[in-house]
Amino acid sequence: MLRLIFSLSALAAGLVSSSAFAMPSADGARPARPAERGALMLAQDGNIDIYYDARGNRVLVDADTGKVIAIQPPGSRLDRRALRRQMRMQELGRAPAEDDDRYYLDNPDDMARFRRRQLEENGRVIPPPVDEYDDNSVDAYPPAPNNDEGYATTYPEAPKSDTIKRQPLNEASIDPEQPGQGEVLQVNPDAQAAQPPNTGGKATVDPSLSLGVRQDVAALQVLLDRGGASPGVIDGRFGSNVDKALAAYNEINGTNLKSTDAVGIQAALAQSGGDAFASYTITPEDAAGPYVASIPEDYSQKAKLDCMCYTSVTEALAERFHMDETYLKSINKGVDFNRPGTMIKVANFGRLVSTPVTRIIADKTKKEVYAYDGSGKLVAAYPATIGSADTPSPTGIHAVSRIALDPNYTYNPNINFKQGQNDKILTVPPGPNGPVGSVWIALDKPTYGIHGTPDPSKIGKTESHGCVRLTNWDARELAKLVSPGVTVEFVGGSTIADIGGTSTDEFTQQ
Repeated sequence: MLRLIFSLSALAAGLVSSSAFAMPSADGARPARPAERGALMLAQDGNIDIYYDARGNRVLVDADTGKVIAIQPPGSRLDRRALRRQMRMQELGRAPAEDDDRYYLDNPDDMARFRRRQLEENGRVIPPPVDEYDDNSVDAYPPAPNNDEGYATTYPEAPKSDTIKRQPLNEASIDPEQPGQGEVLQVNPDAQAAQPPNTGGKATVDPSLSLGVRQDVAALQVLLDRGGASPGVIDGRFGSNVDKALAAYNEINGTNLKSTDAVGIQAALAQSGGDAFASYTITPEDAAGPYVASIPEDYSQKAKLDCMCYTSVTEALAERFHMDETYLKSINKGVDFNRPGTMIKVANFGRLVSTPVTRIIADKTKKEVYAYDGSGKLVAAYPATIGSADTPSPTGIHAVSRIALDPNYTYNPNINFKQGQNDKILTVPPGPNGPVGSVWIALDKPTYGIHGTPDPSKIGKTESHGCVRLTNWDARELAKLVSPGVTVEFVGGSTIADIGGTSTDEFTQQ
């Protein structure tokens, strides 16, 4: 009997306790409310995992239950770059416009002009809006490699042979029928298979995947070069030189091609010579040189060399095919350029311009040289480095007086700039790596002319000592189109008359 009474008492106490726990407290009571429209209903503690599927959709998954909560298409998420661009425009006090001025990161003058505009509009200097051009956040690009495997930094000595006779490296060697060149076959770069480089079991990063390099941009550069509008070096990168060349290409060919028109670019390539890239076989003459180990900076050391020759096979072939040397190596991974018979991929730039030129305009503001025929039609355009603030180029109209291929260079500190401790007149031997490159087109104004350069990748992005500097291949092409008496008109920018002085790019033909 006592056991029954004790059991009933315990049961009653349990019922009272459970009802007390079931009752909400006055302090912690929160009325239930329906979920807002579009809100996410999360189970357990509200933990979610975020994934991205193959189509770029953002997938939200409940971390506790494993159920898919929501799928957000890419267009529904906030574009961080667009937001930063808009905030930067608001900070500058202006809204973006379709016809707004364009500034190029690879052009120092554009960057200086951009900062001056900021100063004028806001009374203070604001750093250039980097996000306006690209996303440089930490997770935008993969980490840099920890070693240099895959990049050639040294070159073996050229093979010595008494049976090989040095022959000149002529321009436009892409044509299979041209004598003295290796066999060239047009290939589709997407279908060409390359042997993987020997990395010794270590991981490497493909140099062709470096920041800003694109195969379609390189194809556009090849097309522009074929059409008489030189983009400078073919390197697969967008920049001011490509934009200027595209505008000139449309004027020369009477088209309205845009850089985003992939179909139109491919059609134009097919009509003008086929694929943008071709296969070239390295010849014994290519491997034989002559080459020099390096080019010294000091002019007195330059004067002691036998020639200002190329320093490697890759440098020579890059110039022959109008390419950036680094880009040439990046699309030919693991290739031994010093071995005759090696097949490599090169730019198929086509034939050179052959229409005689009767008038040249050197636009110092645009950093571009325009060549016109007798009827006034534009037939060629080249990116150029034209003078500097310290040593501006001439003004007005001048004329071509003489043309010299592979000239030597006379350094005269009494007339030219003073280089280092050199206070005597020096004669630097000829060669493509000489101070004026491999071409000199003299003007009737003493010490001034149009010439080549040992650094083709810097054309249009650096300064000169008053003359007009082109890539060696562009200067050689122009030299074949002009003759003494052709007028050269300088327009835009500052002139030598503004500060007084002479050019420092003087030379003496050998």
